[in-house]
Amino acid sequence: MASETKKKFFKEVRPILSLDHHEARRRVLNLYKAWFRQIPFMVKYYDVEFSETRCKQKLREEFTKHPQINDIRIIDMLVIKGQMALNEVAEKWISRRGVAQYFNKPSDPTRDCFLAKFLKGND
Repeated sequence: MASETKKKFFKEVRPILSLDHHEARRRVLNLYKAWFRQIPFMVKYYDVEFSETRCKQKLREEFTKHPQINDIRIIDMLVIKGQMALNEVAEKWISRRGVAQYFNKPSDPTRDCFLAKFLKGND
């Protein structure tokens, strides 16, 4: 009886792209390889002040930012966003400043802005 009520509350959701974790992992690795291959062209075309090694470090940092995510749908959404960003860079739809801002993002999410200080209770 209890299992019947659980079935009513937990409905099955359709996957976005991947059917299992292995397929999601394969998609993430393929996206990482595509970004890795695009970095030399991006550095050359956009003439950013960062070296290729710095860009590759930032790429690795971005891909290891969410290790706790296990939901396949969320992984697929992050892969789709990554593919869209890669497409913008590859097709040269994004400006030089946009690429530079991408690499200038602070890796520490706790910034010292006014609102963060206010919420902490600091002056």
